[in-house]
Amino acid sequence: MSEQIPVRDGDALLIVDVQNDFLPGGSLGVAGGDEVVAPLARSIDVFHQHGQPIYATRDWHPADHCSFQAQGGPWPPHCVQGTPGAEFAPGLGLPAFAMIVSKASDAARDAYSGFDGTNLAFQLTMYGVKRVFVGGLATDYCVLASVRDALKQGLQVYVLNDAIRAVNADDGARAIAEMTTLGAHFVASGTLV
Repeated sequence: MSEQIPVRDGDALLIVDVQNDFLPGGSLGVAGGDEVVAPLARSIDVFHQHGQPIYATRDWHPADHCSFQAQGGPWPPHCVQGTPGAEFAPGLGLPAFAMIVSKASDAARDAYSGFDGTNLAFQLTMYGVKRVFVGGLATDYCVLASVRDALKQGLQVYVLNDAIRAVNADDGARAIAEMTTLGAHFVASGTLV
């Protein structure tokens, strides 16, 4: 059994892009993406019980977003504002007080990190957050970018290793290696108490 990690003041949960379009069957579905929902829902419960902040980032693209293939980008349309594909996975059970961070909402600009073009860094500073616990989709894109930026902000970062999935297994392994080298810690969601 791994050592337990008590959730305390100065901690925040950061859920990255657990949206319908990134789940299997979605327009940009990640294999096994639905497997992150249960460990994240448990983590949400733990943070809720302790009264600590919960953030959920989401892609929130206009219909003509620059990342879409029709505009010369690499991806099929996904997470278009106001569509079912942009909604959070229903099983997450985000509480009403969870803070939603919308990114890549400008048609001309893409953003993988939850910190890119948002006020997330300001909010975390305002709440006195020192440690962030991160899970979501996808390991090799938005999770990696968000972890990089969290570390740049001087935060201690704990990645929930049972609550991330990659688009590409090799890229996911490289992303985990990079996050580890940069100073992120990897823990199981079940260790949070």
